[in-house]
Amino acid sequence: VQLVESGGGLVQTGGSLRLSCAASGHTGTSYAMGWFRQGPGKEREFVAALSKRDGSTNYGESVKGRFVVSRDNAGKTLYLQMNMLQPEDTAVYYCALNPSPFATSDAQRYRYWGRGTQVTVSS
Repeated sequence: VQLVESGGGLVQTGGSLRLSCAASGHTGTSYAMGWFRQGPGKEREFVAALSKRDGSTNYGESVKGRFVVSRDNAGKTLYLQMNMLQPEDTAVYYCALNPSPFATSDAQRYRYWGRGTQVTVSS
């Protein structure tokens, strides 16, 4: 399985960005995909996840109400719409795939990871 993120960039405080993650290879039919991020000098943090099986979603507390996770109909492209961005959202954002259908925040459950895309929010 390969995961490729895109859509990162530089944005001003209060702006929006939309990240995409394209999955290829043998993903199976029942899995979950998620977003994690790691800011400078910070630990990896769960952002959001979505189950392909039932469409259930899960969000980290710091992004609730601002970020929305979604997927395309085929379920192989994951999106993250990020609104009201703040400087503390600055991080490398990683896409990950969990072979089980649970939109968990536990990074250990995600077997496949992308290389990440940089998001920088200027103040």
